[in-house]
Amino acid sequence: MEKLADHPQPRAPAVSRHASPRRVIPIQPTSDEAALYEIRRKIHPRAVHGWFAGWRVALVCATQMAFYGLAWLPWNGRQAVLFDLAARKFYLFGAVFWPQDVIYLAVLLIIAALSLFLFTALAGRLWCGYACPQTVYTEIFMWIERRIEGDRLARLRLDGAPLSPRKFLLRTAKHGAWLAVALWTGYTFVGYFTPIRELGAAALARQLGAWEAFWILFYAAATYGNAGWLREQVCKYMCPYARFQGVMFDQDTLVITYDRARGEPRGGRAKSVVPGAKGLGDCVDCGICVQVCPTGIDIRDGLQYDCIGCAACIDACDQVMDKMGYARGLIRYTTQTALEQGLGRAAIWKRTLRPRTLIYAAVLVAVTAAGAASLATRNPLRVDVIRDRGALAREAAPGRIENVYRVQIMNTDEAVRRYTIAASGLTGIEVVGVAQPVEVDAASTRLLALRLQAPVDAGSANAPAAGPHRVELTVRAIDDDSVVRHEPSTFIVPR
Repeated sequence: MEKLADHPQPRAPAVSRHASPRRVIPIQPTSDEAALYEIRRKIHPRAVHGWFAGWRVALVCATQMAFYGLAWLPWNGRQAVLFDLAARKFYLFGAVFWPQDVIYLAVLLIIAALSLFLFTALAGRLWCGYACPQTVYTEIFMWIERRIEGDRLARLRLDGAPLSPRKFLLRTAKHGAWLAVALWTGYTFVGYFTPIRELGAAALARQLGAWEAFWILFYAAATYGNAGWLREQVCKYMCPYARFQGVMFDQDTLVITYDRARGEPRGGRAKSVVPGAKGLGDCVDCGICVQVCPTGIDIRDGLQYDCIGCAACIDACDQVMDKMGYARGLIRYTTQTALEQGLGRAAIWKRTLRPRTLIYAAVLVAVTAAGAASLATRNPLRVDVIRDRGALAREAAPGRIENVYRVQIMNTDEAVRRYTIAASGLTGIEVVGVAQPVEVDAASTRLLALRLQAPVDAGSANAPAAGPHRVELTVRAIDDDSVVRHEPSTFIVPR
């Protein structure tokens, strides 16, 4: 977007010397308008240590160990987690899911949405601050940056220094490490859709498929660009959650808050000065809370949509309070109600467990329990029966009518199974043309052309009338009577 200064300003009209001069009042842009034209300032967050920083590091390690490690974990001679799109099979440890199991994906998405609602209503943007991939990879890239270029002051000096061999080598090493992490991330991500060992062998042999190469490079570029260059811009301008999070907060939501009543008026002072002796609050105006913020905001200005809830400012402020000998908690997790009414910790937690959060939690527990129960009792056998419309009902032998069906048996278990097929619904109906038992390989399907025959004796009282009749096919595993399916269909008796 062009700056206002780039546009030619309109020339002022000529004023007669006899006319009274008019005073021109310049119009200043508002803060929102100025932000649209403001050039982005690169943020160099300062390293911080503390309780919340420890949690953030732990979650970064846990999520990345799961992401990078699960792709290499073997299970029953295959990859433990594999989404085989070509074969339309989705392996998750001992379970095999098919497109017909999309209901479980719906349940998973519902659980994720309810969890987001619950955690946001309880304590704000916990997901953004600790587990969001943008936050996680930004933390990894900033850690690499600090290890190579130094902490905040060293990086600021390096940015301001002219290009030199040292600066060139440091920047090359940093971006090289970023690209290595990004490429490994893209390779791992694609490895969940193409077996990762086969993918690696193909890459080493320079026989990588076009689509695999494209998606590896695509996700590598996305990781490198988002975590290395865009960083806080993704959270501030690209992520929709930052925009609608406000509707999920209320007066009893725990958010990171600066205690103005205790901290103001802020000002510097010696460590020996007693708080309040000079009419100052506890805030020493050191600015460290701003320096450690990954989005560059000042939490002392109040809650802002730019805040991702990482709580780095809490750790930083607590360290300063410790050095000054003041009580911790000038910046802390609290609620608007607690600040206004001076509530203690017990009262805060009591108000946090309010009807809204309890309803979210109850629905979340119910959906999770229902999904877990469904998975635990999931039948590893699926059967689809379709009457062959291309083959009409016919007389196979004198007094016997035959219908043809297409039967698909799907074995979602990871063991070879054998099944028997039986029919019921008409007197004397039987399955013919199929050698039984029917064997189906592990995690595979088998399509059968199956024929049903029923006796039709016009002189018998049990003879079925002409027209459609409801019948039922029963497919049962030989080694386990609980693995059974009863599928309805129609048997046609011609006129």
